[in-house]
Amino acid sequence: MLKDLRKYNNLGTPSYYYYLLDTIKKSNDIEWKINDIRQLTYNKMFDNRSIFDGCIPLALHIEILILKNDSICINDKILDSLNSHKQMVDKFNEFLFLTFKNDDELFNIFNSEHLNYDIIYKSLQISNSAFGFKFSSFKQLLLDFEVIQRHPTLELNTYIVNTRYKKLFDKTILPEIRKRKIGVDALEKQMQQQQIYGEEAELYVLNFEKKRLNNKEVNWIAEYVANEGYDIASFNNHDDTEYNRFIEVKSYKGKTPYFYWSRNEFQVAKYKHENYWIYLVNRDSINDINYKPVMIQNPYINILDNEDWTKESDKLKITANFNI
Repeated sequence: MLKDLRKYNNLGTPSYYYYLLDTIKKSNDIEWKINDIRQLTYNKMFDNRSIFDGCIPLALHIEILILKNDSICINDKILDSLNSHKQMVDKFNEFLFLTFKNDDELFNIFNSEHLNYDIIYKSLQISNSAFGFKFSSFKQLLLDFEVIQRHPTLELNTYIVNTRYKKLFDKTILPEIRKRKIGVDALEKQMQQQQIYGEEAELYVLNFEKKRLNNKEVNWIAEYVANEGYDIASFNNHDDTEYNRFIEVKSYKGKTPYFYWSRNEFQVAKYKHENYWIYLVNRDSINDINYKPVMIQNPYINILDNEDWTKESDKLKITANFNI
């Protein structure tokens, strides 16, 4: 359906939908047809806009409006949310997320290529290029309903997911992102299992850090994006207010710790120095009550310059020193 909505210039604003729903609610004795609704808002201005060509198709698709025998009525589940403008916006966003969580087009927008985690604002960040021109009306809808907001640093030309809707996003969209990350056909079974091992280890470290910090909230970055160079943003001490421990989690099996380090992780470790940690989690011991992972601070120095660790390369990039 998201693909079908691309042809519309405007998918609506909060003021438009509140006026529309509130009017229908207060007119129970009127049998509303689609043309009646079009006439209701014809030549009216809402939020400095007058064209609302995609509003009725969207409202019917996410089922805040229901079509029965050529008549339009309001979904009972949204009626109690029309007591205030803000309540309506929250409920509208819930309908929106629940409807589009299985839409493939949504995950052409919300995928690891376009997502990052903003440590400063503690929010998921999405690039403007994720929407492009074809989804510009959908982007405007998300902005109007404050699902996303312009990044405070305007030069970045990105958006952040409103923290007000983080729980809703985590409940509806995030599981689908994770499911698709694991379930892509191109991934072999072994890669899928490694993904599962990795997430189990990350969850273990997430809980380990919370206990270490007396239940202070830490952030599971890898839950959203996979290319930050670390998995968890944490703190060295309970009283710290800014993230200062960036943890890359590695899972291994057996008595001898080992891990694979990507070029991106290596570069981030080099940049963050003492603030970067590697936690090595033994899958054989992960369920032991008193188990603690191997924790290595500043691995760029403490592993690469340490003879206790053997470094091997299974791939070489070969570049010619001449042009053709």
